[in-house]
Amino acid sequence: MDFIILAAILFYTLSMTGYFFYFFLQKDNLQKTGYYLFVAGFVFHCFSIFFDFKTLGVIPVLNLGQTLIFTGWTIAGVFLLFQKKYNLKILGIYAAPLVTVITAAGSCFPSEIVPVDTLFKNFWLILHIITIFIGESAFALACGVGILYLLQERAIKTKKHRFFLKRLPSLEMLDSAGYASIVSGFTFTSIGLTAGIIYAKLAWGRFWSWDPKEVWSVITWLVYAVLLHERLLAGWRGKKTAVMAIIGFFIMVFTFLGVNLLLPGHHGDFTRW
Repeated sequence: MDFIILAAILFYTLSMTGYFFYFFLQKDNLQKTGYYLFVAGFVFHCFSIFFDFKTLGVIPVLNLGQTLIFTGWTIAGVFLLFQKKYNLKILGIYAAPLVTVITAAGSCFPSEIVPVDTLFKNFWLILHIITIFIGESAFALACGVGILYLLQERAIKTKKHRFFLKRLPSLEMLDSAGYASIVSGFTFTSIGLTAGIIYAKLAWGRFWSWDPKEVWSVITWLVYAVLLHERLLAGWRGKKTAVMAIIGFFIMVFTFLGVNLLLPGHHGDFTRW
């Protein structure tokens, strides 16, 4: 049902436009329009994911296109939950373009998929996939909040960029929201890695095989573990957390895509073109 995902992309694109106008004009009705268009896009996105799931009988992450579309869906869902809790209206200026680009990119790839195996229906694999995607989506939002934090901090310090100063939330709000995103992402990622280790034992007969994806997943996890450790024990706040959230996101992107595309391993088939 290609038209369903195309409808989702259309609404996401319109939402992105609404958020951009809101960012520049600061009219609340534009933010609400962008938000409701985003919700409409997410509803169509849900239908697309559900249809693929019913057709395949497994979570639709069997090639690069499906993986990107599923990624866009989880980021959109996490953003809506995050928006409901923190009402950080301006974050849509980051989330809407991100979801639009990822989902649109996914729709452009060929539809050839990895052959479905019974292990794809394994509970631990399903738990691994869902929690990893949710965790990485939270990290993606933490990156966006970190970028907004740095822009606002610079505007306050230099007093030259009043454009951002008037449009972005307080540093305290951004810091708290970013920290919440990182904690959520770390929690779900930890669950996902644990489930992945158990699944690896079932699928390949061993918990750990030094697969590049496994190694870089642990590296990514350690980056965020260090961030949380330093925040709790060394009092990291504000700029340090924002910078680390951005760095962690780029490491996560390399782990998510770069490792699969550049290095041989168990996960390579899931991101083939």
